Amino acid sequence: MRVIILEDNPILAEGLSLLLDNSGFQVAAVATDADEFAKAIDEHPVDIAVVDVRLPPTFTDEGLRAAIEARRVRPGLPVLVFSQYVEEVYAAELLAAGSEGVGYLLKDRVSRVDEFLEAVRRVAGGGTVLDPEVVSQLMVKRSSPLDRLTPREREVLALMAEGLGNAAIGEKLVISDGAVHKHVGNVFLKLDLPPTDSGHRRVLAVLAYLGL
Repeated sequence: MRVIILEDNPILAEGLSLLLDNSGFQVAAVATDADEFAKAIDEHPVDIAVVDVRLPPTFTDEGLRAAIEARRVRPGLPVLVFSQYVEEVYAAELLAAGSEGVGYLLKDRVSRVDEFLEAVRRVAGGGTVLDPEVVSQLMVKRSSPLDRLTPREREVLALMAEGLGNAAIGEKLVISDGAVHKHVGNVFLKLDLPPTDSGHRRVLAVLAYLGL
């Protein structure tokens, strides 16, 4: 699995590169700014990009804007944002453009190496991984059509937004698979989601939860 890293801190960039290389991934390129990243995306066929948010020259939102542009140039490119910060506007835009193959983790809240590597694999495979704090901040001051959901259905939907499947949701909430299935079905019904495959409906439900 080939990876591009966008990280301006040389120590973190080297650490991520060594970690991924030693874990069965192939790091195709390491970029330190948006221009280098765009060039690397153009030159290397990769399975996922791992990007920081705040990069030169302004150290605000260059990484997210670079990720959005990369997905425009290469539709469906999996992107895992790995940063200390939640940049709400462009994070919402990145998710709104299609939440399949998208992740957003906060560096300070990833406590285990295997947790990070699993997130890389999940996003590269088209899954979604969102830190609960990212979800929380994106929800601030957003109106949404979620008032019809019960507290338990909201819990289930929040865990769906974190990228958990039904089995993992059941373990987290200590409820049966049948109960999870029922809650998920109620979420789809109450959010008026069109009848389509369950994976697509989960994506739509997450977007509705984030107010996108």
